[in-house]
Amino acid sequence: MRKQKGFSLIELLIVVAIILVIAAIAIPNFLRSRIAANESSAVGSMRTINTAEATYSTTYPSVGYSADLPSLAGSTCTVPTSACACLIDATLGAATTAANSKSGYFFTYAADPNVGYTLAGTPANIGSSGNKQFYTDNTNVIRYASGAAASATSPAIQ
Repeated sequence: MRKQKGFSLIELLIVVAIILVIAAIAIPNFLRSRIAANESSAVGSMRTINTAEATYSTTYPSVGYSADLPSLAGSTCTVPTSACACLIDATLGAATTAANSKSGYFFTYAADPNVGYTLAGTPANIGSSGNKQFYTDNTNVIRYASGAAASATSPAIQ
């Protein structure tokens, strides 16, 4: 009799089944971790924008708050102006649609230069890139809501 070399079909099927069980356990945890990371990144981006708005309004007091997010950014500016302030990076300044999202979130900015501004952070794909929606304004308090758009009456992040 010759000795067999290699693995039998049963042994290979057992190994594949073990790998599938491990993957079934690990993938949902990975997806939850990615959602949590995206939500943390969105909060960090909103803090950055709040800080940039405070800097912008003190640097350009005659203008007040910026007209839009791209005004805070500046990928091509060498000398900061009120139209191209170079206070946030170009990726964050361009994250105004789901197609241009930053870490799974895009931001909707509305400004009244003399009164204040509002900023909403929305997941590009609710359920896969994030579950919470965020809101902040010139009070610099970041608020959140799950399953609905966040507003000025939503609970604050602590």
